[in-house]
Amino acid sequence: MFTPDELAGVVDLFGALTRAELAEALSELAYRQGETVPDDAVDEAIDAFALVTVERDDDEDLLAPGPSAFPTLPEGAEDLPHILDVEARSVDRSVVGRAAERRLRADAARAVANDEPARAAELLDVSYDLEAWGGVELDDIRDRLDAARDETN
Repeated sequence: MFTPDELAGVVDLFGALTRAELAEALSELAYRQGETVPDDAVDEAIDAFALVTVERDDDEDLLAPGPSAFPTLPEGAEDLPHILDVEARSVDRSVVGRAAERRLRADAARAVANDEPARAAELLDVSYDLEAWGGVELDDIRDRLDAARDETN
């Protein structure tokens, strides 16, 4: 029902949200649309790098829009700031970029180790998005992903 870009749009509306806050927002939107929220919607958005988990020492982790997101507001989302008791947050983009880089490196290592050329190809695309968006250098990872992707072609 909700695309990864729509989840990123909801999160972007607030700057960043906890997983519980995002679940509440999606539940509210789904109810208004007479739908249900798929159980794996948030995990799919994270897997697609439309959302990035930013760890915090003092509180629950935050979700922020990621490098592969094209944030789009789903129908009715403009009312969420009036419905939810959530203050807008600001998360430094470089912090989100570093979190996305750590995750990309871990996912790339798994894709290469598990001989997953399709996932390697997906992550290769993400690497270009992340490099442009997050200001990180990913040549080394891109070389490994490119080799893993090409092994089956």
